[in-house]
Amino acid sequence: MRGVRIAVARRDAVRRLLVSRWWRAAAAVAAGALPALAFPAPSWWWFAYVALVPWLLLIRTAPTGGRAALDGWLGGLGFMLALHHWLMPSLHVFILVLAALLGLLWAPWGWLVRLMLARAPSRGRAAAAVVVVPSGWLMVELVRSWEGLGGPWGLLGASQWQVDAVLRVASLGGVWLASLLVVGVNTAVAVLVSVPSARTAAVAGLAVCALTAGTAWWWVPSPRPAGEVRVAVVQPGVINGVGGAERRVARGEELTRELAGRDVDLVVWGESSVGADLAARPDLARRLAALSREVGAEVLVNVDARRSDRPGIYKSSVLIGPQGPTGDRYDKMRLVPFGEYVPLRSLLGWATSVGKAAAEDRRRGTQPVVMAVGDEGLRLGPLVCFESAFPDMSRRLARDGARLLVAQSATSTFQDSWAPGQHASLAALRAAETGRPVVHATLTGVSAVYGADGAPIGSPLGTQRSASAVYDIPLSDATTPYARFGDWPVYAALAVLAVLLAAEAVRSLGPLSRPGRPGRGRPVPPARTARESSARRGR
Repeated sequence: MRGVRIAVARRDAVRRLLVSRWWRAAAAVAAGALPALAFPAPSWWWFAYVALVPWLLLIRTAPTGGRAALDGWLGGLGFMLALHHWLMPSLHVFILVLAALLGLLWAPWGWLVRLMLARAPSRGRAAAAVVVVPSGWLMVELVRSWEGLGGPWGLLGASQWQVDAVLRVASLGGVWLASLLVVGVNTAVAVLVSVPSARTAAVAGLAVCALTAGTAWWWVPSPRPAGEVRVAVVQPGVINGVGGAERRVARGEELTRELAGRDVDLVVWGESSVGADLAARPDLARRLAALSREVGAEVLVNVDARRSDRPGIYKSSVLIGPQGPTGDRYDKMRLVPFGEYVPLRSLLGWATSVGKAAAEDRRRGTQPVVMAVGDEGLRLGPLVCFESAFPDMSRRLARDGARLLVAQSATSTFQDSWAPGQHASLAALRAAETGRPVVHATLTGVSAVYGADGAPIGSPLGTQRSASAVYDIPLSDATTPYARFGDWPVYAALAVLAVLLAAEAVRSLGPLSRPGRPGRGRPVPPARTARESSARRGR
């Protein structure tokens, strides 16, 4: 009977352990998903400052470093899944695979959180955590910003696109500094609620974050207007079915003709607004040239077609003047994984059979282009689709002399999801970072325009609209600190982590090198046996 009771007790213990592990795993996934609510469509920007707290508190209670890394991975999986849930209709089950792979990036971050916050950290360690934990998070954002891993969509700092003070922070250090600020506040709040002995350090951390935002607001001036340009955005709306490409061009022409007499300087169409190579379709090129003459402005279209002068399909921003294409052309450089090409197609080509992955890889452009528009020579920097998510691309265009940035996009595949709003919000960050106004023009919404400080200009065109809109956009020649100095917050975060690793190495080796204690270069005395110890005590 005793053996039976022991067996039953062991079985119950194992069952409780498994249940507790499953509940902890589910809690990690759910906690990791919370920050997605800070992005459009919910746009709870204020929630970003506490959204990481449940995840941080869960990780700090992990019994081992391995378990903390697992909590980090599962939370990262939840975050990626919540942030990209609108991809499910296109990728189906493959979205789970991608989320699990990207979630692995947060495993080292989970280990780092436990290292800094486990048990009862000292005041000094808690204060250091407010800097170290955000630095670790930034490394995750940096790695996943690589195009091959999906690009910098959903960087935590981008959730603050409508907060003036944080936009000023972005002009100082880009979206990277904004992410550091948000994670720093979360870390300080986590310390405040979980480590009573370190509450002073937590309050100090919150003060530093507030001081950073205040310094940016005071030190970085708002861009001063230097001229103005009148830009029209043409959004044809959802057009599907047979002959969709031709009907889309026809609707674009109809909306553009309505702009005649409104004294616009530039008309912008969305991504894939023209579905035929203009060199192979001189009739279409002549129609667009006539449209430019009728409106009295050049038209920036986006051609998504197989080129006649080189092999493959390109997405290209093409400027059309009264005489036809002006010769200014930009070929998209950074393509959407699976949407426009399949990474490692020989290995992952099966994704085309379970979702809407690209059946044929599109070709890449080789360099950014700055276009001259109109008689006054307005310098325009075009971006295509999710290239507006990459801070370095808009910064490069601004440094090359672009005074206006234009992002041509199409999110019709995800029309009734969070994607259109999230995509449009990125333009506000790019404007604030570069000190250049940004026009985000789409086929089906959301189309929006942001000034050089990231503030919205006029009213956006929503996803239910088929219309054109005219925006009077102040230009600026100011150079923001971020445009001048680049990704310095990333290097600062790397330096913080390097110092931490060096300090941990010294701490672990320190006792071995202290005088009078066993250590390196000193023989370790043999352990006394129990009999020897008893004999010494009996003397």
